[in-house]
Amino acid sequence: MSPSSDPASPLGPLEQALHAARALVLADLASGEVAEADVVSMVEDSVVQRRWWVEQWPEGAPYVAGLVAQDVQDALLERYGRWPLCPVCDGGDPHALDVEPELGPDPQWVCHKAGVRVAAVGALGEALSS
Repeated sequence: MSPSSDPASPLGPLEQALHAARALVLADLASGEVAEADVVSMVEDSVVQRRWWVEQWPEGAPYVAGLVAQDVQDALLERYGRWPLCPVCDGGDPHALDVEPELGPDPQWVCHKAGVRVAAVGALGEALSS
């Protein structure tokens, strides 16, 4: 039995990164009340794709959360529209936040229009409730 299939053994760092990314993005989706079943499936699809990516480049594990957030944001744009909408800017055209850095650790939701950091990926609920 491999260590990853033994329920008593801890997850390896790659699986930990993937589980953390899933949890962070799901938290942001839930905070915006868009965590419907088909949207959760988008998260799962991204995690499957990113599992292969991080297996090929284990040093990229700290980047997975931002990549999954971007994948889900892109998938939502194709099906439903922009997400997450900027809670900072009032008036004008509604616009989505962006993930920064595009490829890096500690991803943040940022508003390029206002030039501000809104929240860390996974903590969008705090920004939406304030």
